[in-house]
Amino acid sequence: MKKLPIGISTLAKIMADDCVYVDKTAHIQTLLDKGSYYFLSRPRRFGKSLLVDTLHQLFAGNEALFQGLHIHPHWDWAVQYPVIAISFGSGQLANRAELNEKIGELLRINQQRLGITCEEKSLSGCFAELIRKAKDKYGSNVVILVDEYDKPLLDNITDSSVAAEMRNGLRNLYSVIKDNDAYIRFAFLTGVSKFSKVSLFSGLNNLEDITLDPRYSALCGYTQTELERHFGEHLQGADMSLVRSWYNGYNWMGRVFITRLMYCCLFPKARNSYLIGLKPPRPHSWWIFCFLRTRRNSVTA
Repeated sequence: MKKLPIGISTLAKIMADDCVYVDKTAHIQTLLDKGSYYFLSRPRRFGKSLLVDTLHQLFAGNEALFQGLHIHPHWDWAVQYPVIAISFGSGQLANRAELNEKIGELLRINQQRLGITCEEKSLSGCFAELIRKAKDKYGSNVVILVDEYDKPLLDNITDSSVAAEMRNGLRNLYSVIKDNDAYIRFAFLTGVSKFSKVSLFSGLNNLEDITLDPRYSALCGYTQTELERHFGEHLQGADMSLVRSWYNGYNWMGRVFITRLMYCCLFPKARNSYLIGLKPPRPHSWWIFCFLRTRRNSVTA
């Protein structure tokens, strides 16, 4: 039985650990065939980071990871692209200074990985220089991947002054993407919320929002068919009608999805917890849990 990919958001680790992997590369192929600049909004814990990492590994030409997947025979593995990967998923930033420090850290990490040194002092200048030098060094246009693009803003959404500072800092960073279009092969930004192009993506008018595009409704998350086909062994003994009632419901103009998959898969194992003296996890309705957690956070914020 394959392992559950609990808490794993990198394709290489899922493959190395022999975890269950649901092949989404057919959707990725459609994405790459149709355009170059995309924005996707999905809830937390919905596989966005794994999707971003899969794109990273694909453009980096790590062919071994894609053996047996849909996209493998359709991709030119002779071409590799320099990838600039930015993620605001870890930690919590409390002010503009911390945001600037984090951006600087992320830019340094990318410089180190790509073997490039930037001389520009400003963050936007360094980002632009990194894009241009990566194109010159590797001979291919650059891929830019941004995960949790909105987290610094959402973490401070109840403080309007700090939120405004975060918005301006992020807008300063993202505006670089538009100004360097000639050097960019592909750009993908993902997060939880959807902000207007006027506020956060000022000038980035070529960014296609695929959040509610039916063609990509199954790009993240699992359909009922995928759940039963790939995780069937882990769901033995589970009442699937109850699972559907508690966990189905997300829909983006296409298919219905399962969420909080790992809770569903762990239910049958809960019975065995008593054998080693552990208190088993208690199944509950995810929709009610979401509501209660939202109410709790709004009260304590």
